[in-house]
Amino acid sequence: KDYVVYPKHGVGQISEFKKINIGGIDVETYVIKFEKDKANGMVPVNKQSHLRPLATINQVNKCISILKSKPKIKRSMWSRRAQEYEAKISSGKIYELAEVVRDLNKGDDLMVDQSYSERQLFEKAYERILSEFKIVMNVSLEDTQKKLDKALKRNLETQNLVKVEKKVEEPTEITE
Repeated sequence: KDYVVYPKHGVGQISEFKKINIGGIDVETYVIKFEKDKANGMVPVNKQSHLRPLATINQVNKCISILKSKPKIKRSMWSRRAQEYEAKISSGKIYELAEVVRDLNKGDDLMVDQSYSERQLFEKAYERILSEFKIVMNVSLEDTQKKLDKALKRNLETQNLVKVEKKVEEPTEITE
């Protein structure tokens, strides 16, 4: 019942080892359960090089420092950058995933317009890194999200609370 990362789908849990017959050939496969997609996938044992183990805590810490670093946004066409981001997300490399999350993160700046495809790529990368961090750090989803959002300076709830508190002003006395 080990967790692995399948680059095209994210974190999955090996649920069983199964022999199946495809076209008269017996194939040994890992059956991997992807909780997020509520789906199962089969990976032939001879293709296990496509899988990677979960990140170590040191790798998670390096990812957090990548998330805290300054975004590196190229000045190329969006379609080109989108392809590069998609390739990084599907690469299965955790540092590349962290770079995509960092570069597409708009933080608390809600005034910045983000296209639908930009938001989709950000959410895909964010979900992938969130699910892996959750298992590696062995904490709740909320705590993992708080840690990620803190690194990305995405604390919308606290910002909204601060704005609400500032609006309430002391009553002023009117003297005539």
